[in-house]
Amino acid sequence: MSVSVVIGTQWGDEGKGKIVDLLSEESDIVARYQGGANAGHTICWDDKKMVLHLVPSGIFRKDVTCVIGNGVVIDPVAIMKEINAIRDMGYDIEGRMLISQNAHLIMPYHKKVEEAREKNRKGNAIGTTGRGIGPSYVDKFNRTGIRVIDLLDRDVLSQKLKKAVEEKNAILSGVYGAPELDAQSIIEEYVEFDALIKPYVKDTTQYLCQAIKDGKRVMAEGAQGSLLDIDFGTYPFVTSSHPTVGGCCTGLGVPPTAINRVIGIVKAYCTRVGNGPFPTELNDEIGERLQSVGHEFGATTGRPRRCGWLDLVALGYTSAINGLTELSITKLDVLSGLDEIKVCTAYRLDGVETTQFPSDLHSLERVEPVYETLPGWKEDIVGIDQFDDLPATAKTYVQFIADHVQVGISMVSTGPKRSQTITSNTNLLHAVH
Repeated sequence: MSVSVVIGTQWGDEGKGKIVDLLSEESDIVARYQGGANAGHTICWDDKKMVLHLVPSGIFRKDVTCVIGNGVVIDPVAIMKEINAIRDMGYDIEGRMLISQNAHLIMPYHKKVEEAREKNRKGNAIGTTGRGIGPSYVDKFNRTGIRVIDLLDRDVLSQKLKKAVEEKNAILSGVYGAPELDAQSIIEEYVEFDALIKPYVKDTTQYLCQAIKDGKRVMAEGAQGSLLDIDFGTYPFVTSSHPTVGGCCTGLGVPPTAINRVIGIVKAYCTRVGNGPFPTELNDEIGERLQSVGHEFGATTGRPRRCGWLDLVALGYTSAINGLTELSITKLDVLSGLDEIKVCTAYRLDGVETTQFPSDLHSLERVEPVYETLPGWKEDIVGIDQFDDLPATAKTYVQFIADHVQVGISMVSTGPKRSQTITSNTNLLHAVH
């Protein structure tokens, strides 16, 4: 059995799309297991570029089957738009794009409720993407959600939509003073998705379990990052699902015993979109430089990302809860040109130094990062694909990360394209124990 899981180890935006695209060359199936269209996985190859929000990042490998699992919440409008865009690029996806019949749907009222709720929070807003992700998961766990399989039965869909719109209108108008939605227009729009989505719908859990038994190589792709996990992240400034490794099992239906590789993706520095604590955030010229050189603007929302130094306390925490077997470092090239690079190796909380990541928001908001300073490098390293060709100080930086977290490095990205990557067959690092 062979299931590899690609995990974001920070607050998302680590570059998972590029790594999944690269690793999908040695995969038979790439399966997305949680989140929704709030993801933005950017793929660059040859002279092409595309941002994927719902479709798994292996779709541009013609021999790979892509699966959207039951743990994903799907916006039918967004998924069909994405499928059509992929077709327009000349990629045939027929027979190799599968959508779980049990995945829940994002409806127009989910977006309206989220928008109204965020406005009502004012200064206490979570900073959501406005894609209706949270409200869709709320309906799922409230057992009132509408699933993909409901699209295939017009009578069932109409009944469920009428009831759902009635309930949401009561919330929109009664609680938030927002305009109500027209149930009939939503019904008329969404029954049309029957014919469009039917060819892709499948019991993907049984499909994946059989594929694993047959020896197929499965790669599970998460969205967002571990520090946004609903249970293990910086609650309440989190997403509404489980980007951590456990989400792979519940979001796809694959057994944990089938997982033999957990690849943590870590950016060479830290970023965060939206609100919430960020111990190593840089509100200075270096933070602005990282944002500018790293093109740190959300692939989904376009919002500027907050930037800061690499936080190894947080990385040690996410490594532990995910059981990482290896790390892939992205955007190392963005650090070129700095005289020195700081790395957070501990926190100071109420005068006491600790390497434990606080589980409560109040403590995390008060920690002071304890830094070690490493020498930077001036050389432009974009496109380097051999570890030995990196400047000595860049190699030291990579080794420092591996040693501190006690996880080996299997990839280092030196640019956005597939070819701009140092891989494990080019003399990469094991952690020094």
